[in-house]
Amino acid sequence: MTDPGLLVLSRSDIARLMAYEDYVSAVETAFIAAENGRAVAPPAAALHVPDGSFHAKGAALLGEGAVTAIKLNGNFPDNPATNGLPTVQGVIYLADGHNGRPLAVMDSIEVTINRTGAATTLAARHLARQDSRVATICGAGVQGRIQLVAIAAAAHLERVNIWDAKVEVAERLASEMSSTLKLDIRATADLSVTRESDIIVTCTSARSAFLTPDLVRPGTFISAVGADNSDKQEISPALYAASLSIVDSLEQAAEIGDLHHALAAGAVTTGHVHATLGEILAGAKAGRRDPDAITLFDSTGMGLQDVAAAAAIYRRALASGAGTRLSLT
Repeated sequence: MTDPGLLVLSRSDIARLMAYEDYVSAVETAFIAAENGRAVAPPAAALHVPDGSFHAKGAALLGEGAVTAIKLNGNFPDNPATNGLPTVQGVIYLADGHNGRPLAVMDSIEVTINRTGAATTLAARHLARQDSRVATICGAGVQGRIQLVAIAAAAHLERVNIWDAKVEVAERLASEMSSTLKLDIRATADLSVTRESDIIVTCTSARSAFLTPDLVRPGTFISAVGADNSDKQEISPALYAASLSIVDSLEQAAEIGDLHHALAAGAVTTGHVHATLGEILAGAKAGRRDPDAITLFDSTGMGLQDVAAAAAIYRRALASGAGTRLSLT
């Protein structure tokens, strides 16, 4: 067999190959596969350095067309202001799951952004009330933008508030996305707008909780996205305890998610968690049942999402001839 070489895919290659809903479909399929024993998704490994951290996330899709992916991302929150670089950068390595043959290396930025949003879309479709009309996005960075897209893909919104510690950043995002999504999107410096919201997304770099029970009304859906390492926290332990909580990975959320902080505070045990997202998507457990319940999705980001997206990108690249071949021999 002639080795065709390693396929290298840039961020621009990936952007041309995948639309947002393609990520939603890929991620949903992967979560269901894992629930049915057709995927392997261990927790992330972390390496902390003085100015940031590195995370390695791996997963495998089993069966016909089996593939394995490992993503290595660097997360440096001060990068945009200090170095003029993205907060999160990295690569995804994709290999044949049957024989280990290297298939592709691709930029991880576009994948990480979109697959994170995809999980919120899927969670919101099952956990937000169907009559949700007002949303608040806490955090106006890169994730704030995709989380807007994610919520708009899951609910018939009438208004969105964007709150950020830097009001001018929130104003820029609101102006840009109002025309893109054709929605009434408003920047605000007042976090109390969450009290009027049906959906709240937290996607900040906060290291202490800012969303507390007094800021959330009954029936709200919360997607907590920012706590992707053990030093970050957005949801107060008291709010976590008052919510019907769903996680992407129980083991991982207990190590790095907002669940980690709720456990440390003694507010909950792991038994408090109602389900994983995979269990809900596969129909093994119910999503929202009580219209007055506060539902919380603790999203820590899984290698499962990365391998699903990378596999879809690779198939499309082969079909279209995208990317550059690199010989490893």
